[in-house]
Amino acid sequence: MIYTFELKNGIRCIVNKIDGVFSVTSGILVGAGSFLETEKENGISHFIEHVNFKGTTTRSAYQISSGIDNLGAQINAFTSKEFTCYYVKSTSEHFSKSFEILADLFANSIYDEEELKKERGVIIEEINMYEDTPDEVCSDNLASAFYGDSGFGATILGTRENVNSFDRKSVLDYKKKYYTTDNIVVSIAGAVDIEKTKDLLEKYLGDIENSKKSAHESVNTVNLCKNVYANKDIEQAHIALSIESPKLDDALSDAYSVICGALGGGMSSRLFQTVREKMALCYSIYSYNTAYVPCGNMTVYAGVGLNNYKPAFNAILEEMYKLKREGVTEEEFMRTREQMKSAFVLAQESTASQMILFGKYMLLIGKVFDMNKRIEEINRLTLSHVNEVIKNTFETEKMATSIVGNGVEPLVK
Repeated sequence: MIYTFELKNGIRCIVNKIDGVFSVTSGILVGAGSFLETEKENGISHFIEHVNFKGTTTRSAYQISSGIDNLGAQINAFTSKEFTCYYVKSTSEHFSKSFEILADLFANSIYDEEELKKERGVIIEEINMYEDTPDEVCSDNLASAFYGDSGFGATILGTRENVNSFDRKSVLDYKKKYYTTDNIVVSIAGAVDIEKTKDLLEKYLGDIENSKKSAHESVNTVNLCKNVYANKDIEQAHIALSIESPKLDDALSDAYSVICGALGGGMSSRLFQTVREKMALCYSIYSYNTAYVPCGNMTVYAGVGLNNYKPAFNAILEEMYKLKREGVTEEEFMRTREQMKSAFVLAQESTASQMILFGKYMLLIGKVFDMNKRIEEINRLTLSHVNEVIKNTFETEKMATSIVGNGVEPLVK
């Protein structure tokens, strides 16, 4: 049962009451992510996500964590390109108390300068860890090659210089722009009483001052088709390429999901069978779609031996060209379509997945996600439609590329 309502200050709420479960996942989502940030702000969405856990008007950082641990609950947050999500998962017995703690850190954080100073060090260590993870570097560099250095090409973590510059004023200024009541969605999924939930959300979030988000500069949404590389003293080469794909909630999205699945979506996919199984050029290879509100991209990634990155890249290109020429087979179509449906069905068994699914859709699209409609849409897909999409819109020539490895050169088609 899906319920939607607004608090008195305009915060949108969506509650998915799920019978037969004993847990509840509560999320507060804000339309504030790295694509909004200016060059000097880059990393601040993620910084705020961290420092919201560092103390409120009534709780210290330790009291937040110990309060959650004492309930046997789990609390966390994450930042993406388009939004930030704070969430807590608990038994239904402790739903009210765990949500009160979540709402407290969201609405009442004080941003003590000493705590901010300590958290800067934590985040810089996170940046260091990321730079020691070459597949992450490859992915972020690819985003920059595709979109440029700002907007969707900006990193989520930001730079060390930026992180060291963020203070209480920086946090409050940014929150004033985007942590506004028209830019917040509360999403609850699990074993709840709807009337009690309405009262609970109004009690702990209803007094946030009604506000409107600031306008932001437009960002690039088309593929710049750059070829970037980074030299690192590592044993493998990490290669990736991206082409344009449909934006979030686009009518062509399902067809592209089939295309992506056939190309690199599992052990039966073309890339896995050819580049790994037949040619033995890599251990890990896969493809995936990333859909934002205004744009999207399909990415192929592979981790290969340093001596194999050129033949592996050429083999990937050949499989993409072959897919463009020949289309998807009946077997590939049926397999990937069933995988798409099962992903939605299996996600229904997780209150966390449901919270994010319904909350993200409400925040970014402004609609209630309709599970039955989505399954019907997938069932209506046909092989001929998918292959028509491949023929007309699947562009294999225009791509951005990224490679990370020891002594590597830019990938060139």
